[in-house]
Amino acid sequence: MTADQHTAGDRPYLPPMGRRWLLPLYDPLTRLAGVSRVHDDLAGRADLRPGQRILEIGCGTGNLALTVARRLPDAEVIGIDPDRGSVRRAARKARRAGLPVRVERAYADDLPLPDASIDRVLSSFMWHHVGDDEKPGALREIRRVLRPGGELHLVDMAGDHARHGRRPAGDHAGPVLDSLRAAGLTEVAMTGRGRVRAGAYTFYRAVR
Repeated sequence: MTADQHTAGDRPYLPPMGRRWLLPLYDPLTRLAGVSRVHDDLAGRADLRPGQRILEIGCGTGNLALTVARRLPDAEVIGIDPDRGSVRRAARKARRAGLPVRVERAYADDLPLPDASIDRVLSSFMWHHVGDDEKPGALREIRRVLRPGGELHLVDMAGDHARHGRRPAGDHAGPVLDSLRAAGLTEVAMTGRGRVRAGAYTFYRAVR
């Protein structure tokens, strides 16, 4: 476990902003970076519909989950994150906004949901924080909870910001697509690119 990691129970994880004491800066800095625009784009690409059950993995302080709940007040929106502080902030923001977003403390590879119970899984700028050894388990769980025909929509940093190990700069989309296919997901595709102040990002889609 690195100096920037903390434990939830007996497991390491990387909190938003890398260190707990930086959590109060998360929302203003992500707004400054233009992340809300990316959230709107991701929600638009996900073909979200009223009555769907929608899960965000790595919800942080709840910004994407709240965006979805505002768009679709009739949908059931769930956010999970391992960081207690983030979960508390997300739940508080949902209460203040009067939005029925359910937020739970959990890990991507151990989702507290029944099989085939989710229509859409969303993930925003979280995937590069998941260790390469943890990604297969997380994708197995995503596939497990998705209903047949359900979709994963993921956006993540590209290039240097997304590297693990010694992968060359810019060589990120290929490994992500390969990992989605290896998990048994279908119709795997890179669906778009963009850039915020923090760097370039890529959208991905896959179907259960």
